[in-house]
Amino acid sequence: MSQGKVVKVSGPLVVASGMSHADMFDVVRVGEIGLIGEIIEMRGDEASIQVYEETAGIGPGAPVETTGSQLSVELGPGLIESIYDGIQRPLEEMFRLQGANIARGIQVSALNREKQWEFVATARVGDEVEAGDIIGTVQETVIVQQKIMIPYGVKGTIKSIKSGTYTVEEVVAVVETAEGDREISLMQKWPVRVGRPYKEKLVPEMPLITGQRVIDTLFPIAKGGVAAVPGPFGSGKTVVQHQLAKWADADIVVYIGCGERGNEMTDVLMEFPELKDPRSGESLMKRTVLIANTSDMPVAAREASIYTGITIAEYFRDMGYSVALMADSTSRWAEALREMSGRLEEMPGEEGYPAYLASRLAQFYERAGRVISLGKEGRLGALSAIGAVSPPGGDISEPVSQATLRIVKVFWSLDASLARARHFPAINWLNSYSLYIERLTPWFEDNVAKEFPRLRQRAVTLLQEEASLNEIVQLVGVDALSFEDRLKLEASKSIREDYLHQNAFHDVDTFSSMNKQYRLMKLILAWYDESKEAVAKGASFNKLAVLPVRETIGRFKYVEEKEIDEVYEDILKQLNAEVSETLSKEDEDDD
Repeated sequence: MSQGKVVKVSGPLVVASGMSHADMFDVVRVGEIGLIGEIIEMRGDEASIQVYEETAGIGPGAPVETTGSQLSVELGPGLIESIYDGIQRPLEEMFRLQGANIARGIQVSALNREKQWEFVATARVGDEVEAGDIIGTVQETVIVQQKIMIPYGVKGTIKSIKSGTYTVEEVVAVVETAEGDREISLMQKWPVRVGRPYKEKLVPEMPLITGQRVIDTLFPIAKGGVAAVPGPFGSGKTVVQHQLAKWADADIVVYIGCGERGNEMTDVLMEFPELKDPRSGESLMKRTVLIANTSDMPVAAREASIYTGITIAEYFRDMGYSVALMADSTSRWAEALREMSGRLEEMPGEEGYPAYLASRLAQFYERAGRVISLGKEGRLGALSAIGAVSPPGGDISEPVSQATLRIVKVFWSLDASLARARHFPAINWLNSYSLYIERLTPWFEDNVAKEFPRLRQRAVTLLQEEASLNEIVQLVGVDALSFEDRLKLEASKSIREDYLHQNAFHDVDTFSSMNKQYRLMKLILAWYDESKEAVAKGASFNKLAVLPVRETIGRFKYVEEKEIDEVYEDILKQLNAEVSETLSKEDEDDD
């Protein structure tokens, strides 16, 4: 270890001299109590260190020791169901040791060193192995099976391997390499600021089904894609991320609470263990890793929490799993960057953010993707990243929102006025977009219905036309519109209130399968098409607008999955009968 001395303390920033033997991003211990920090700038033999704990009581002359290694996370059995702080210290273990208040300088292993895991070897002595090859499995929870992989940089022949019960540090295999024997345990480490390598990055071609109609139908995200959820206070960013964590078609969920209010993180920590995984019936925590870094925790640890979370997510991606990462919120992370940049006296960019804000955001989001992992098998894994953005006052023209929009391909714009009107998810259908639609169209045609993309486009067109017609209505009133335009308004109202509005607390409506989404959209547009045709033949618009079948269509979203097809056919028959009856009555009146 190299040792230096503190010469300056500025909040979470500590400057130490005598550090010429240290390197950038080395982890250091500051002061007698050993506060953990990371070198973020080198000038001669002086190192600027961002400290991940409160620096009160640290003064000039205090010792600083470098560990000679970068900030890394421990990867292995024990990650699932864990709740970590921003630098992967387990909060439950710290609570057990120190109580409710986190003690400074506490050193706790991220993975339990005493717990034993049942390792089942799948490789044999004499097998040729390389980085990424699976040599065995550990059943971590009833849902997740961890695959023990050969660490990066190791290639050779298995000299010995044994099944049995082991801790994460015990040797389960020995690989004979050109440099000598290499012992393999259930655990490996990886530096958080370096993306885990893979063989090939693939073009995203299938959607991440979320069960949320406004997302899956209008603004889908691809598996391995990136999305941003900007919105003002109270617009439902956290609720949207909770719904995605629960229902998204992902094997593993990594949820990062980055600089959020403590009560919001408390809600997450209390709710997630109680939520039931819809696919297995077990607790959602059985496939979830939580990283809690609240706004009252040291600001520097907020910057590290994003990297900690995405490194853990990459580890499960390399096993061949589909991983959904929720970052709430990247704005708080950017604020931490701004504070540290200011203390380093760097030249500020727009609104005081560092000039490298956009590149740092890009480095984070670019670690998402659908990839073929290392190893002879070439497993297919996906990491989808969804970042919440909290622009001050809801103004998305600020730097963090704009830098994020230049990177991501899906933009779900949350609207405070929709939230106040109790329309959830409060995603504004006029401001949001998805750039994955064209690439995902073949999947929807093959797996949902050939006409589904066309129905989606018709719905989007109706909603856009409604916005234009509403301007006319505000000027001259609805009676000035033609019956055809008034039908468009009614159809758009059905799309908004019956389709896009979704009740997260209703047992059935909280999740909508693609089959139900397709059927519901088809019913709404079938009413519009038949009514439009009937009006052209002389039917009364007022009678068509209040047909009982419209209420029946609106209640279709509450139909159980097993009854969808049968109820759909019944509603179509009811629709045809009521429109025909309205037409025949008009003919009788004419006679």
